[in-house]
Amino acid sequence: MISAKVLSSVKSTLLATVCALMFGVFSVQADHHGMKKNIVEIAASNPDFSTLVAAVEAAGLVETLQGKGPFTVFAPTNEAFAKLPAGTVESLLMPENKDKLISILTYHVVPGKVMAADVIGMTEAPTVQGSMIKVDASNGVKVDNANVVATDIIASNGVIHVIDNVIIPQ
Repeated sequence: MISAKVLSSVKSTLLATVCALMFGVFSVQADHHGMKKNIVEIAASNPDFSTLVAAVEAAGLVETLQGKGPFTVFAPTNEAFAKLPAGTVESLLMPENKDKLISILTYHVVPGKVMAADVIGMTEAPTVQGSMIKVDASNGVKVDNANVVATDIIASNGVIHVIDNVIIPQ
């Protein structure tokens, strides 16, 4: 018998995947050789991630996130960045704030490939930044204050999960 908690989590994940399919967030990503794109290429090919891509470029993390990995990236959409206080994104993109930007972006990255099915029962996960993010799969999936709205976007070097808020290390 499947518990109500697990069933609820599975339903939420399925709903997020269906929504992602409807809105084109979740798609098979391939280059002209039929190989999967890496995390940066997938993000750069989706206009919903243009702010994230600009931040990754400003932080000098493009090569890292194009590397072998595997990485799990909790990717905030442009809408998520727009929820930050006015001027925050512009401030973070300034060269003098590069260290803070790197800290925030690497807080969105977990080493290894963590698929949606792997989070059931998890309460936290280590980030590349060095802190732990809180994971709550009791009603959908949340990482810190962000809802995971699309899951398991497979890249050649890991996986992307789309989130609706930017998460900030404490």
